[in-house]
Amino acid sequence: MATLLQDTRAAAQTLGMRLELVPADSPDEIDGALTAVASARVQGLIVMPSPMLYAEYKRIVAFTAGSRLPGMGAAREFAALGGLASYGVNLSDLSRQSAKYVDLILKGAKPSALPVEQPTKFELVINLQVARDLGVTITREFQMLVDEVIE
Repeated sequence: MATLLQDTRAAAQTLGMRLELVPADSPDEIDGALTAVASARVQGLIVMPSPMLYAEYKRIVAFTAGSRLPGMGAAREFAALGGLASYGVNLSDLSRQSAKYVDLILKGAKPSALPVEQPTKFELVINLQVARDLGVTITREFQMLVDEVIE
């Protein structure tokens, strides 16, 4: 996670943007974090990959919609629930990768003997209705590059 945050900071700096980190380490901290986001008058929200935050996507998307803020999550479900975009690991593909390991372990392989694998399939999803609602133009050329366009 530290590398991802460092890369995100570097990208923001390259684009001349300021990055505000608003941590939330538990579901109880989400409302306070969203209040801090609203107070900071940010121009967009990126939800970093986290199983805890994934479970809170519905609440976070409701906040971005109510605040008319472009929001981006780390799984397609963020965009499907009404966020502007998502970019991250394809969870179905990751589950298939995991199932192969479970199969090997159930057949007697030692987990410590199995090689460490990284996710191999990432996807970019754009929600066009949210883009229209926010007044964000998503060009046809860009739509051709994304993995999924939600109408």
